[in-house]
Amino acid sequence: MDLLEYQAKELFHQVGIPVLPSQPIAKLSELKHLHIRYPVVLKSQVHSGGRGRAGGIRFVQNTIDAVAAAQAIFSLPILGEYPEVILAEARYDTQEEFFLSILLDYQLQRPVLMGSAKGGIDVETLLKHMQKVVLDQGFSPFYARRLATKMGLKGRLIHGVSTILEKMYQLFIEKDLDLIEINPLAVSASGEVMALDGKITVNDTALSRHLDLLSFLTPKVDRPSTVAPQGTIVTTPPQKPRWLRSKEKGGNIGLIVNGSGLSLTTWDLILNQKGKPVGAFIIEEKSSSKSLIKQLGIAMDKMLSIPEVEVILINIVSSEQMSDLVVEAMKDYCQPLEITSDNEEPLSRPTPVNSAPKRQVNPTNAKPVQWVLRLVTGDLESRKTSFENLPIHCFEDLSEAVKKTVTLISN
Repeated sequence: MDLLEYQAKELFHQVGIPVLPSQPIAKLSELKHLHIRYPVVLKSQVHSGGRGRAGGIRFVQNTIDAVAAAQAIFSLPILGEYPEVILAEARYDTQEEFFLSILLDYQLQRPVLMGSAKGGIDVETLLKHMQKVVLDQGFSPFYARRLATKMGLKGRLIHGVSTILEKMYQLFIEKDLDLIEINPLAVSASGEVMALDGKITVNDTALSRHLDLLSFLTPKVDRPSTVAPQGTIVTTPPQKPRWLRSKEKGGNIGLIVNGSGLSLTTWDLILNQKGKPVGAFIIEEKSSSKSLIKQLGIAMDKMLSIPEVEVILINIVSSEQMSDLVVEAMKDYCQPLEITSDNEEPLSRPTPVNSAPKRQVNPTNAKPVQWVLRLVTGDLESRKTSFENLPIHCFEDLSEAVKKTVTLISN
């Protein structure tokens, strides 16, 4: 279960992680009784990333501006998701921004501390400065200080960031989390630290032990269309994968990943193996099976249209049922194109969803594209057998999938 930002910050406050004064807004009328002083920032509360670029974060100076901005945010779908709540939050003067995260590595079966001295929305810069510490024993403040030191922090910042990490780990253990992330952890001119945004993923199998978290489960309102001022029905655009391109030249590896956090991890591992990503298509984390397969087909088509791409790594972390759908989609997509007769052109194959774009083979690639698929659920051996005679290499372990990806480039 993924929490929204305002829900994550409620848990942050419980363990003493500093957060700004804020107020969830479910109705426009609530802005007339705001408990925090202007100027404020209004944030769309959706599960997908990229809210700022999509127009879901706005700064306002007074009530009139706030009502107008909130109305626009409520009417704005981000990757198909409309906010049920907007978070009104105080402004903060930031001098530096860090990234901090604790995630459960299912392959290592241990928590991993991750941190970057360059947090914020510039993902590529964030990744270049990413540091990590694996908890090979029980947690102690030593691990937090070690990560802060590896991030290049000095003086008071080492203590301040270490303290935040200790509180994050306390919450991580108490609530049976798979992921806790602060991006950015802002630092003021006086050295004060503040969690400006937060992300939490709760292990679904542990929810029965945390009944307090069940209150965060709210029904989603289905809004398939909106009505324009003139009365014209405007259908919500179909969900599409988000594109993140590398600023470095010479890349030859394409990534397709379901989730922003997972894309950061995958990208970082590729760089550690001396691989060079061209970019990543990020599929919405909370996609339905139909939406995920549709986005996957779109991402594969677009990735094949990039001449530099030689290997495509697909990293999907989902249920066994969803993984089975991905396998069938990959088998269908990568089958050789059919020939009806000696005098006819090959027939283009559809992508995994019939309504998705037709498959496009890019003739400018110097050699056939290889596919590496990483799935964490299901029978690996049977999947490898089903991919026989197809250019698809299947793995459960992410590190092995990354190594194979880079090896295919070197060969």
